Amino acid sequence: MDGMQGMHHGSIAPAKSAGMSGMAMGVMQGGTAPPGARSADYSDGIGYGPMRGMDMQDNAPQSMLLVDQLEAFHGHDADGQSWEAEGWYGGDDDKLWLRTEGERSRDRLADGDIEALWSHIIATYWSSQLGLRQDVGEGPNRHWAAFGVQGLSPYWFELEATGYVGDGGRTAARLRAEYELLFTQRLILQPEFEVNLYGQSDPARGIGSGLSDAQLGLRLRYEINRQFAPYVGVVWTTRYGRTADFLRDDHQPVFDRQWIAGIRFWF
Repeated sequence: MDGMQGMHHGSIAPAKSAGMSGMAMGVMQGGTAPPGARSADYSDGIGYGPMRGMDMQDNAPQSMLLVDQLEAFHGHDADGQSWEAEGWYGGDDDKLWLRTEGERSRDRLADGDIEALWSHIIATYWSSQLGLRQDVGEGPNRHWAAFGVQGLSPYWFELEATGYVGDGGRTAARLRAEYELLFTQRLILQPEFEVNLYGQSDPARGIGSGLSDAQLGLRLRYEINRQFAPYVGVVWTTRYGRTADFLRDDHQPVFDRQWIAGIRFWF
């Protein structure tokens, strides 16, 4: 205790006791910053400027074009080319949606359609669609009013269901489902299933009433990058009912298997 009492207390800096805000702990930092030290806001003297996409305009119009299938095929009866593409422009809730698909064989356009739709979000991952469709190819062109839904179901199945009403009381429906199975981050198998139904026969276009056709495709693609991928695959197509009868009368196969090779790209 005597040694403690004999200590020289003058070497300890006095502290103020006016609360935490007034507490003086001595000089902790000070002087001039060393050369090369960063500025307090890490800007290093660079002023603020405009940054595209960082202006909080969350609903600014965007666009995309996806050519999902651009391919050549070899079938039992004929060789040819086919395509399937879609694109959209708009905001989060409403978009103009364009879709087209078709097939060319024997040096002529065999069948195809073009759709222009207004797409509106109705639930998470789901949207309604309303618009027009035009059929092209062999036979007279047909015009339809189109309405339907498309979206992403649980387990990541992409689903599309569209109904059509045409002149003369014609009706039709198309159901489509597809899935992407990733073997690696670049090697992807894409199964796709589609069925078409019609309310009445259209002999001029070789279409029968009821279930007209069903198609199952398997495409294995390799994504060189996310926007470009070549693929190979196989497609099985079966016609039913009166549609099959029209094909038999024209000496065409009811069932066809096509080996395909093509590219998929988007921007």
